[in-house]
Amino acid sequence: MPILRGRQKSHKSLSITYESAAPEFRSFHAKRVKKGISLRNFLRTLGAVLTEASGFAKSHIKVISISVIALAALVTVLAGVMRIRAFSVNHTGPLKFQHGESLDIENLNRLMASFALEGSKDYDEAGNLLNISGLAAESFTQPVTYQNYKVRSGDTISGIAMKFGLRNISTLISVNDIGNVRQLAAGQKLKIPSVDGILYTVKKGDSLNSVAAKYKIKLDNLLDVNDLSHEVLSAGQQLFIPGVGLDAGALQSAMGELFTMPITARFNWSSPYGYRADPFTGVRTFHTGTDMACPTGTPIYAAMSGRVMKVGNMHRIYGNYVIIDHGNGYQTLYAHMSKALATTGQWVSQGTRIGLVGSTGYSTGPHLHFTVYKNGKLMDPMSILKR
Repeated sequence: MPILRGRQKSHKSLSITYESAAPEFRSFHAKRVKKGISLRNFLRTLGAVLTEASGFAKSHIKVISISVIALAALVTVLAGVMRIRAFSVNHTGPLKFQHGESLDIENLNRLMASFALEGSKDYDEAGNLLNISGLAAESFTQPVTYQNYKVRSGDTISGIAMKFGLRNISTLISVNDIGNVRQLAAGQKLKIPSVDGILYTVKKGDSLNSVAAKYKIKLDNLLDVNDLSHEVLSAGQQLFIPGVGLDAGALQSAMGELFTMPITARFNWSSPYGYRADPFTGVRTFHTGTDMACPTGTPIYAAMSGRVMKVGNMHRIYGNYVIIDHGNGYQTLYAHMSKALATTGQWVSQGTRIGLVGSTGYSTGPHLHFTVYKNGKLMDPMSILKR
């Protein structure tokens, strides 16, 4: 044991002197014991941490549960607020047109009427040509024959059909696999059948009886027109179905009367076409198109190919707008643009970007006002939009 040899008196410090009693007693410094890194030690430590965490969770389960529920409620409220804000930003409110705006609409209607150069159609909804009295009844007892015709400048599908004594424009569309009549160009060659009808591609399992029954025609006519010597059909074989036309949907598509959506981004239908009661005034007013509400700068596309007839600004009502003439009597109006990208006289294809959504003119929020005219008269856009 160390022996105390002396003590120095001082009120500030105490000094102690030690002398070793034996040589075997010597000073040393203890060092931390280092454990080797191993999977066993890691798992042992992890288990201890998890056990401690589990114990903490059990002892504070009520506080943790309340915190989780409160956090979930906060997230739900924030999401709802963001949705309400987005709807508010991208939704147009009701508009009440004044006398000046009504005059602008009348002027626009007159402008649209001046673009409708083709006048009334010379065929009905089934594709049957009108005013073709005097033609002899068609006979389907002889094999169908074909002749070639080169399209000339100024030709129309109905005019060509009439020239060759056909009664339905579906015949030329089907036989020549015309996807869009408006894309016919001078110099293009067409096959002209001797009688009206459409082409049908035989499917596996088809028989002459089933095909005849499907199109409600006589089996003898099907045999004679196709000059068939036997009744065995093979998949992929083409038959000429005499005296029938395309269904209404296929004909409408081929005539370019199915328009694609002018907005492909996400939007809200904020106001439909037609008469409506103003939600604030209760006054019954007529809305000339359909409104698609979405953020400013959203691209606007041509709903159908055609020529841009006018790019302008109608400050009191439509703001920046573009008018496209699609032929066959159709025109479309795209209004309230923040910026028009098309130019007057430009030919645009279906899907060409022509402007950006905005809130110019008489508008309560960013949206596209889309109007469709047929032969200068308003029509419901929803009746021709392919969604």
